[in-house]
Amino acid sequence: MRRRQEQQQQQQRGRVLSAAVGALCRALPPRARPAPDTLRRARFDRPQASLDFWRLLYALLKQIHRGKWTESDDTDNQIRFVKSALWYYGYGRPELYQLPSDGSAGSRELLLAFSWLLHRISLLEQLLARNRVKTGDETSVCTCEDDLLNSQKSTTEIAPEYELEDRVDVRYLQWLNGRLRFQWQSLHAQHQEQCKLLHKIHLFTSGSHMDQILGHFSVTETDLVRQPENYKQLLQLLESETMQLEAFLEWKQLEPVYWQWMETVLDNMAEEGNMCESQDAHEEKSGLPKVTSSCPWADSLTGQIDRLSRDLMTLRDQLQKLVTQRKAAWCEKVKTREEELQKEGFSATARKIQESVELKLLDLTYLCAPKKNKMHGSCRLVFRSKHPGSKMGFHRSLSKEPVSAVSATEVIRELQMREASLERELKQLQEECRQRLDEIAEGLDGVICVSP
Repeated sequence: MRRRQEQQQQQQRGRVLSAAVGALCRALPPRARPAPDTLRRARFDRPQASLDFWRLLYALLKQIHRGKWTESDDTDNQIRFVKSALWYYGYGRPELYQLPSDGSAGSRELLLAFSWLLHRISLLEQLLARNRVKTGDETSVCTCEDDLLNSQKSTTEIAPEYELEDRVDVRYLQWLNGRLRFQWQSLHAQHQEQCKLLHKIHLFTSGSHMDQILGHFSVTETDLVRQPENYKQLLQLLESETMQLEAFLEWKQLEPVYWQWMETVLDNMAEEGNMCESQDAHEEKSGLPKVTSSCPWADSLTGQIDRLSRDLMTLRDQLQKLVTQRKAAWCEKVKTREEELQKEGFSATARKIQESVELKLLDLTYLCAPKKNKMHGSCRLVFRSKHPGSKMGFHRSLSKEPVSAVSATEVIRELQMREASLERELKQLQEECRQRLDEIAEGLDGVICVSP
């Protein structure tokens, strides 16, 4: 009787797990939707599922990065892209980066990476947001300059240091800069042309929409009015998106079952790792006594803690050396500044200091000002002809409340303030670089430097 109950419970858990995995697969985009058996085979590290998982991660990450996904890309390029993207997001398991480039093994490692992306970067939510059917005219607005600065700092910190032989010609960098500026100008001109066309559509269709908040048609709605036969394609897209959203809701209800299943996968990997370690120790014939652990993953966790402590000790020593070097460098700068103050006039130095202090005060005033609700994400463009000075507004795409509307002039004013702050910072950095170059040029005998 007890055995029959246990069998029934196992069958019930299996059915619930199958439902969770099926909902997860159906919530993924149609072009990158795996079969549920692929995840089940990956649990047992079947090599048949490895190549399918590489292609799955490649397709999903390409959509996240708004890249063009083509099935003609060879396996080597797909695997290289997936490894680079996982490294960018901070995935730290070295076993994944050691997988072969032909996709012949490592399906369980890929299952772990896929699950890590689900939890770490909210993979499903991002895919649903990027692939949703847009019936309105939207634009992306971001006034979160703090996040941008932090991301730039983190990118600078992890940037690799190149040796002298890796340096390129300055003329090539100048050519790349000019090409980038030309592309930015072309993109800006195309965006301006798009805004003009949107304004015409919104103006000519004003008062035609059933929704009084919007009041005008979007490009998609205008196209449906002109070509009504296109509604079938739009209806298919909306039905597909509805099925995805229903699968996503089912997945959110069954998500704890999936993570319990992943815990069993981790336990199995830990047991296999402990078995391999015990076999290696037996082959080496070490005289150490055997220690049995009550938990199968305790030994590996202890080893990770030991490695982490050693890394922390090494990092502490490096930080101490860095602090010592920084102190020495600041002492040299102070001495050099004292000599410059003795050579230059006091009034010129005081004026530079005053300008520097005013710049910092302006930045502090901007930073310490009461923060408004920062906008980030997609907003719908809404034409407003009744309000003077504001003929275009932004509505949050996820809200139908008119209170959440923000006029375009407010966003432009805030972006202009940010632009002025960045320009002041750029001028300050250029002045510092110019002074540094002058100091270097003074130490070169017989060399004439001509400014570009």
